[in-house]
Amino acid sequence: MQQQPLHRRPPTPGNPRVQRTRSRVLTVARELLPQVGPTGLTYALLAERADVTRQTLYRHWPNRAALLFDLILEGPDLGNYPEPGSDVRTVATDWLKSLRDGISQPAIRTAVLAVTAQADHDPDSAQALTRIGQDRRAALNTLLEPSGVQIDAAEYTLLYGPVLARLFLDRSEVTDEFIDTTVTQWLTTLDSVRRAGARRGGPTR
Repeated sequence: MQQQPLHRRPPTPGNPRVQRTRSRVLTVARELLPQVGPTGLTYALLAERADVTRQTLYRHWPNRAALLFDLILEGPDLGNYPEPGSDVRTVATDWLKSLRDGISQPAIRTAVLAVTAQADHDPDSAQALTRIGQDRRAALNTLLEPSGVQIDAAEYTLLYGPVLARLFLDRSEVTDEFIDTTVTQWLTTLDSVRRAGARRGGPTR
């Protein structure tokens, strides 16, 4: 079975007609979001363009945060999802490239920024943001299973943080060279943490 990219999740199995409707709505939302922005992507507009009722939209996504959540994690398949492997550097490098390419898609980028901006005052967005992080870390740990390495939340943040800072704060390009440097620094930190844990007799994961 083909792996899903990190910015995608396999849809929940169910009625094929329902899944086709859901897929069509997400496709239309992906096209509209960069044009009208998060506030302009109303359920009235989306229902009209996707040729569904607003009730249908609310059945699938009871709030805007839920819709943005699925837009982020079920983005277009860019064909660059990494394979599970025993070499941590290779897996981490390929994963960051997949993350970079996914967020470079206009709709995903807009949705990520919207969920992040709303998280401070909207509990649904805050929950969506937490779930996105959990989903992506779990996916990365699945890729890392053959290596015997599993990373915790802090180690995960140290890996993806520089890439998001480069994209959203520096507004600069994330080159392959930048990713290589990030992974090298991350592996050094990871090794230090595990050595320290081993000296203390704690878990090294």
